Amino acid sequence: MNISKWIITSILRVYFRLTIRMDADELKKVPMQGPLIVISNHTGQIEVPVLATLLQPRKISGWGKAEAFDNLFLRWVFGAWDIIPVRRGEADMKALKDALRALENGYIFGIAPEGTRNKTGRLLRAHPGAVILALRSGAPILPVAHWGGEVFLKNLKRFKRTDFHVRVGEPFRLKVEGLKVTAEMRQEIVDEMMVRIASMLPEEYRGEYSDINKYSQKFLTQVATFQ
Repeated sequence: MNISKWIITSILRVYFRLTIRMDADELKKVPMQGPLIVISNHTGQIEVPVLATLLQPRKISGWGKAEAFDNLFLRWVFGAWDIIPVRRGEADMKALKDALRALENGYIFGIAPEGTRNKTGRLLRAHPGAVILALRSGAPILPVAHWGGEVFLKNLKRFKRTDFHVRVGEPFRLKVEGLKVTAEMRQEIVDEMMVRIASMLPEEYRGEYSDINKYSQKFLTQVATFQ
């Protein structure tokens, strides 16, 4: 672990002990080696630093919006955490290639298919970028759901600790052999992926995926092991 990453991780561990009541024992299900795409919901308050800290010593990467790297402090933090800048709203092939390289090197690559913060904790309709990465890499995918963090900043202002819950699902891969994957199909696939997240959330957080029985699972196949 580089010195910057060690400093950030050490500070965050202490900070989270003071500000969060953690319910995250299921993170023990995350394998300790090998390439892995982790998909999760995204409120954008604490889940990224919490999960990145708790999953140490695994090497972790993910995409961060390119404009955030203009901030010197964030550039330092993102650099320490191996975050890859991505230009949103366009086909950023460099960001995709960098993500594939991270997976080839055995990283966990975290991605939030919603593509933006939902702020309320309720799921938004997903974008298909995660599908493209999964198809290109062939890496197993692990769904992770969390809730409670959407009120972290509000609680912090009141000097109140936040209950933060994490659930980890079963790993899967995409099942598209022999099929021509169209844009419409990519959306269908990412919707199926989001149902894996929604099914672990309390009903009030499922948002766009509240009717989990509406979506099939025809494009996903379970992974017996992470080998």
